[in-house]
Amino acid sequence: MNALRKEAIWFYALISPWLIGFLVFVLGPMIASFIISLTKWDLLTPAKFVGFKNYEKALRLDPLFWKSLKVTVVYSVFSVPLGLIFSLALALLLNQAAWGMRLFRTIFYMPAVVSGVSVMVLWMWIFNPQIGLLNTVLGYFGIAGPGWIFDPNWAMPSLVIMSLWSIGGGMIIWLAGLKGISPTLYEAANLDGANAWQKFRGVTVPMLTPTIFFNLVMGIVGALQTFGQAYVMTKGGPMNSTLFFNYYLFQNAFENFSMGYASALAWFLFVIILALTLVVVKSSDAWVYYEGERK
Repeated sequence: MNALRKEAIWFYALISPWLIGFLVFVLGPMIASFIISLTKWDLLTPAKFVGFKNYEKALRLDPLFWKSLKVTVVYSVFSVPLGLIFSLALALLLNQAAWGMRLFRTIFYMPAVVSGVSVMVLWMWIFNPQIGLLNTVLGYFGIAGPGWIFDPNWAMPSLVIMSLWSIGGGMIIWLAGLKGISPTLYEAANLDGANAWQKFRGVTVPMLTPTIFFNLVMGIVGALQTFGQAYVMTKGGPMNSTLFFNYYLFQNAFENFSMGYASALAWFLFVIILALTLVVVKSSDAWVYYEGERK
């Protein structure tokens, strides 16, 4: 028992930095956020307890709550699948045993590690209707380019296109998954006379389902927390067409000084992300295959 007790003491001593960090920087702020969400607080005067009125306001009285939620969902519905598809296609191309592949992998990965604000400033120039790169190139072909982020009808598609800039991060994860597929599976498929599409559908995709699962969860979580594009590039406009939920939360907290309402919005976002993540996790038993796992 003394040995077990000493082992337990050392265990908790060694993980204490993580425990302290979790309590101080994660669990503590979450509890404080929930308490604040039950108050009316402008950061300058004492908080006033109002119960669940902030949540009721969001659901029943605030049309921008639903607008920002819709904008975020639409962005996620398009950006997440496109990001998965394009990053997988890129990984398949760069998984070939050819000269210079390491260089090309580095080149395609580099945009994923560039500072977010600098990337957004770059894309603001690319999307500029008068002197932007996109409309200049389209002009060479006699095509009048749209207003992009300055047009309510094109602002959201513009940001979805921009989201593909960082597919290099997902590409690296896909490459790791592709490298983990045993060559013997492809050899067996060749002996059965499978063509390239049949090998992709019958070997590559099933063996990549754990990678699909990881990239899907991370993509959903990341897309639902989109903030920088609206803050730096569009300020939620034009006509609230890019009013992402996180940016609307920020506006209420630090522009309108409605910290109680902003905290309630944060909890709505937490519950939505948690629910979607649980749905994906629960459904994974039906479509995620782990090598060596028996069902």
